[in-house]
Amino acid sequence: MRIRLASLLLTGLLLAVLIPASAQAAPPAATTPKPNWLPADKQGFGTSRTLASKVWFTLEGGELSEVYYPTLDTPSFRDLQFSVDGVAERDGALHRAVLLDPGSLTYRQINTDKRGRWRLIKSYVTDPSRAVVLVDVEFQSLDGRRHRVSMLADAAPSNETDSSPGTCSPSGVLASDAQMAIAVAARPALKHLVCTGGSDGIVASTAATGLTGKPRHQRLTLALAFATTRGGALSAAHASLRVGWFAVARRYGAGWLAYLTGLRHPPRSLTSARERAEYAVSEMVLAASEDKTYRGAFVASPTMPWAWGTGLQTPSGPYHLVWSRDLYEIATALIADGDVAGARRALNFLFFRQQQPDGSFPQNSDVTGKPALTNLQLDEVSDPIILAWQLGVHDPTTWSHVKLAADFIVGWHDDQGHTAPYTPQERWENQAGYSPATIAAEIAGLVCAASIAQQNGDAASAAKYLQTADAWHAQLNAWTFTTTGPYGSGSYYLRLTKDGNPNSPTTYSVGDSGPTLDQRAVVDPSFLELVRLGVVAPDDPHILSTLPVVDTQLSVDTPNGRFWHRYNGDGYGEQRDGAPWDVGFPPGSQTTIGRAWPIFAGERGEYELAAGHGAAAQLHAMAAAANAVGFIPEQVWDQNPPSGQPGFAPGTPTFSATPLAWSHAQFIRLAWSIAAGHPVEQPTIVACRYVRSCG
Repeated sequence: MRIRLASLLLTGLLLAVLIPASAQAAPPAATTPKPNWLPADKQGFGTSRTLASKVWFTLEGGELSEVYYPTLDTPSFRDLQFSVDGVAERDGALHRAVLLDPGSLTYRQINTDKRGRWRLIKSYVTDPSRAVVLVDVEFQSLDGRRHRVSMLADAAPSNETDSSPGTCSPSGVLASDAQMAIAVAARPALKHLVCTGGSDGIVASTAATGLTGKPRHQRLTLALAFATTRGGALSAAHASLRVGWFAVARRYGAGWLAYLTGLRHPPRSLTSARERAEYAVSEMVLAASEDKTYRGAFVASPTMPWAWGTGLQTPSGPYHLVWSRDLYEIATALIADGDVAGARRALNFLFFRQQQPDGSFPQNSDVTGKPALTNLQLDEVSDPIILAWQLGVHDPTTWSHVKLAADFIVGWHDDQGHTAPYTPQERWENQAGYSPATIAAEIAGLVCAASIAQQNGDAASAAKYLQTADAWHAQLNAWTFTTTGPYGSGSYYLRLTKDGNPNSPTTYSVGDSGPTLDQRAVVDPSFLELVRLGVVAPDDPHILSTLPVVDTQLSVDTPNGRFWHRYNGDGYGEQRDGAPWDVGFPPGSQTTIGRAWPIFAGERGEYELAAGHGAAAQLHAMAAAANAVGFIPEQVWDQNPPSGQPGFAPGTPTFSATPLAWSHAQFIRLAWSIAAGHPVEQPTIVACRYVRSCG
């Protein structure tokens, strides 16, 4: 719902002058389009370290964007911004966002009028004691004149995407429904707030507020509060205001400092100030990505990329859900970083909330563990087993869950005659087949399961898992390594085969808006999972013959370093001009382009370490791919015009999910792997079976 609030701002020195009634702005016109969420290239993401404050904010485009409450999979507020002289700051200003404190998720937005007439400075924290986003707002007149300032707030209680059924009131309640209420208050107080109904929800309009344009600044503190009742939301807003922004900000920052100091000292591999700053941001992004009610539920990203343009998923898209695979990547970074307790919570979430009765795991779930997208990906069934082994957790209860998952992998089949290691979906979630990356996870998972079985006295299960893993290991190349391919020498690992015959000219649609290609013409950097998980040696001839093919086909050199695409023909990205991904175009007329992914720089770095080489260049590339506040995206722009996209610098974030927790986890893990001289995540029990002699 749209709420227009005009506030009469007063300070001890400056008087805000009300514009005469004859000059009052008319209420905004009623509109009918479905409300949309803001783009995913966030320049701020914050929450307190306390469990009492179940609210998370994001920043984008110079304004407050989605706010999540009461769980991290429930965006309940769309945006809040100011307008000056009738022009929204999103459109009329130049935006800059900064991380105020390198040791906390405290942000400031500095929005300067494109014509140099005014500036708005807004700083954000959340109250550690309650679900309140607290904003320090400073308005500066740069031309010495008075300006009309108002505020526009767009609420979406309980993840509403259509017109909200809620109500607002002059008391400051923006919206409410059966589950929650959202209120706004300020000090100095908001005045002249009037609510009127509109077809898109509730529209509040008032006289615009004139602000003096003297050299001194005008300032207020704004509280956006969430609670289960209207009275509770208003009470929380005023309670935070009584404490004051600076006192709340000190407590907020102290909580983050305490978390960071409780982790391992950053590794020596971080050789530049930028890398050290990026490391701290990555630590905090991962910690902030965990839900506070359902512990261990780390979401993939607090964003909804491209959904504002295509309506891919209602009510708001899947990225703020929990994937077993992403959670595994996050947890292995937490282990490396010293937050073993966080990794254990992740494992508990996987086994005690997300795992299904048959032992499988859904494609993803909400933070309660309830399946959202229900497709089956066998690497996601394997990852929790590997994580249990890495954490050294092998108690009988954990073993019962490991056994369920391992038995599911060994016995999986479908009604079309396919059996594991064939997977209904592979790592990129849009194809079925024999995938080197998925098979690597399945083999590693079964070997780890065998170890846990032995520790629980189940020799029969251990033997079954090892026998299956060894059989799949022996067949790996026959299923996935072509010798008749169109690239290089013709011999390399494929992204996947549809039929288990890598030399057949089988064609398939590569997925995510991409074209239909011969399976031998589609490669993927993910084959390096075979090395990372200890299934194949880094100097194996099949690995060595695939590396140059993948580099030639998928790598891109940018001023920020080398990155890789997911696979040939990938369409999962913006259109050529940067417009949102659109899945509605006719077959054969691809308009979208999957760009390069920073995670591949990290995975390549882990390979280089396994091969006995250095990986400083890959760590540098990942850090350089981050935006101004240190968020590493899902994808970066890859080419200059005219062949690429105009106006976007190669190696910088696209409008994809930013921050992506997986990207930050990969950066942390690579930093520790460089310090150790080998991939720290590799399960040694797997490598000792297939790659090296361990005595």
